[in-house]
Amino acid sequence: MDIALIGGHGKVALLAEPLLAEAGHTVHAVIRNPEHAAEVEAAGATPVVSDIETLDADGWGELLRGKDAVVWSAGAGGGTPARTVAVDLDAAIASMESAQRVGLKRYVMVSYFGASLDHGIPEDNSFHTYAEAKAKADAHLRGTDLDWTILGPSGLTLEEPTGRIDLGAAEGSTVSRGNVARTIVAALAEPATVGQFLQFNDGEQEIGEAFAAVR
Repeated sequence: MDIALIGGHGKVALLAEPLLAEAGHTVHAVIRNPEHAAEVEAAGATPVVSDIETLDADGWGELLRGKDAVVWSAGAGGGTPARTVAVDLDAAIASMESAQRVGLKRYVMVSYFGASLDHGIPEDNSFHTYAEAKAKADAHLRGTDLDWTILGPSGLTLEEPTGRIDLGAAEGSTVSRGNVARTIVAALAEPATVGQFLQFNDGEQEIGEAFAAVR
């Protein structure tokens, strides 16, 4: 596949890029800062410098036209509420709408464990804006005709990846970023993940086996 990876310099993305390349994919990693290009290239991806906060429909079309899949791994990263909405909601939805316009079908969204419109996080909590943005973006994706998968990792760690997860386990545990990177590769390879919101922690089941068993 020729993949547009949005948020190409993120911690998970930098771990996913060499795995995607090893699996035979071509990765165009969308980044905002040109100073990050060398690091993205070293990870096996082709850097594409673009500010997704300001892209119009034509700009999104240029990014996604001719691609086989989108992987969304971007985020405002704890910025202001306005920037969180601009990236995690507005830009995410813009990418989905563009994917449909250019005929791209496969879309993998990296969300988080427990993402829901019923998240219950109070408005005075600093996490509220992010929770709202992600939930609304996920809901929009579910309403498209894209072949979508939403990945819901629990608390992220820098532990060494095991290649093994626990699907649907209780919230409140953790998963290594390396394992999240591996779930991106596995989701793209496994048709059973289409139309699924897959929540997971680190666990004992090999990722490919876990995803192949999804129904």
